[in-house]
Amino acid sequence: MIAKLTGVIDSKTSDAAVIDVGGVGYLVFCSARSLNRLPATGGPISLFIETHVREDHIHLYGFVDAAEREWFRLLTTVQGVGAKVALAILSVLSAADLTQSIAAQDRTSLTRASGVGPKLASRIVAELKDKIGGFALGPGAAVAGATEPSGPVADAVSALVNLGYRRVEAFGAVAQAAKRLGPNAPLDALIKAGLKDLSA
Repeated sequence: MIAKLTGVIDSKTSDAAVIDVGGVGYLVFCSARSLNRLPATGGPISLFIETHVREDHIHLYGFVDAAEREWFRLLTTVQGVGAKVALAILSVLSAADLTQSIAAQDRTSLTRASGVGPKLASRIVAELKDKIGGFALGPGAAVAGATEPSGPVADAVSALVNLGYRRVEAFGAVAQAAKRLGPNAPLDALIKAGLKDLSA
């Protein structure tokens, strides 16, 4: 199995790139986000690779960073999400955005991807919400339009974590509460609404 390719960009299309590795050209399918980060033709590149072997083909999927590859693997475990749909999702949402969307149970952001309707978005959230514990929400996690969890939002998440809830669960509950109550919701209201969601 190929896990990584290091070479130069031979050519690029709308959904793939050809990586020249020692004179051999590998066709690698990528998300639009990864393709936009690739250098110009002739530029050096190193990509993380996910190899899919089928009876009728061998496809290589390339990722600029390991987090995107991990999300690709996770997304393709969901029924109805093949490699093409997974790349479409990763084209509109970064790995960090995707972590936040799943944690906050934000189905709408997932439907921005080609091939993802409300039903599939709901299935993705339902199947992956308990599997994202290993993905850091990161300092730039956005809740209710904030650039990062701060003030009452961060305090509410911390309070729920102190009560024994996992950070991902607490984040999701507070994100939903903040959406309903608005960005200026007081701490006690966020905690109460978060607890209500978690106990539902």
